[in-house]
Amino acid sequence: MKKFMDTYNVSRETFERLKTYEASLHEWQKKFNLVSNTSLEDAWNRHFQDSAQLFKFIPKSAKNIVDFGSGAGFPGMVLAIMAAEKTPYLNFFLIESILKKTLYLNEVKKLTGIDNVEIINDRIENIKIPSVDVITSRAMCSLKELLSYAAKFSSKKTLCIFPKGKKFQEEIAEAKKSWNFNCEIMPSEQSDEGVILLITDIKKHKGVK
Repeated sequence: MKKFMDTYNVSRETFERLKTYEASLHEWQKKFNLVSNTSLEDAWNRHFQDSAQLFKFIPKSAKNIVDFGSGAGFPGMVLAIMAAEKTPYLNFFLIESILKKTLYLNEVKKLTGIDNVEIINDRIENIKIPSVDVITSRAMCSLKELLSYAAKFSSKKTLCIFPKGKKFQEEIAEAKKSWNFNCEIMPSEQSDEGVILLITDIKKHKGVK
């Protein structure tokens, strides 16, 4: 507990909220397939700490964050719980098209008592939110597809925080065939093969549909 609190500079209350969240994940997994059963065995490291490491990349000036394909809430719900203590002015929009997962996310919101998050049960293509400060997404789709979703939510100042696996270089190369963007590659604290892509200034190539 102390190691996590010191590493991510959170209070005991925030830590307990996350542990309540973890307990609910194990309980709901019995009814719904929220995460893979193999990752559930080490959920704290595989999901919670893997999400928590992204918080440091969120600009202090950010006011709103959209999380694509939130699933069981990684990373969006974890970041929202941390923000409730550290940056309570920060609002989160968690977009998830699968109803059972949005039901679970609403349950986590209720259990943890946070009010800085809105859970949206719809497809990303149908959502209309003015340009946001930060976009996150984890294990949803390829970088090329992510950028196509992110573009309509983005301004020049929008920061995309996308964790990626060992094939990240291939994904970047493929995405660059259709998109111009600035990309900073940061190491993952949770995976030797994983990275975190920090992407800004997304623009589609001229002539690309």
